[in-house]
Amino acid sequence: MNTRVLGLFFLVFLVGCASSPPRNTSNVCSMFEDRRSWFKAAERTEKRWGVPVGVSMAIILQESGFRARAKPERTKILWVIPGPRPSNAYGYAQALDSTWEEYKRSSGNGWASRADFDDAIDFVGWYNANSYRRNGIGRHDARNLYLAYHEGNGGYAQGTYRNKQWLLDVADRVQRNADRYSQQYAQCKAELGRGWFRRLLF
Repeated sequence: MNTRVLGLFFLVFLVGCASSPPRNTSNVCSMFEDRRSWFKAAERTEKRWGVPVGVSMAIILQESGFRARAKPERTKILWVIPGPRPSNAYGYAQALDSTWEEYKRSSGNGWASRADFDDAIDFVGWYNANSYRRNGIGRHDARNLYLAYHEGNGGYAQGTYRNKQWLLDVADRVQRNADRYSQQYAQCKAELGRGWFRRLLF
């Protein structure tokens, strides 16, 4: 009985560690060292959708801070009482219910979970590839990709972001983070790709 209890606590501990944010979210190499599965997922997303690793990671940083079960903060009633959340966005990518269902249908990833990093980063790649196809936004253009991500591709086409200075400031920050992540990734990609066994040998 004691062994079972200890095993249960250990399992809960492992799940908690897997869903908690990395220690250093300012350095993509550090994150990929901690989470090798994230590195593989980011690579697959880049190959599948053509969106650079740095861009996808910068959008996830902005949306959830790499928290698996992130949700928008609740509104306040009379400045004190917790009210409803402003949207049903959830998970690493802060995807809305309707957009997530569209992703699952069109990508073939029918069992995808918004709290799973592999699925979330694939969603970000899919959405940004759609922004490239629908609005002609370059796959390296993190600023405008984020504006389309936030406003929707229809809203972006209508220019709904133009009078939202706060959103333009956020988009600029996403671009700076994407540039930083891309520079860091260029320095560690080869080493990460070697795998743990070859790194031990060499």
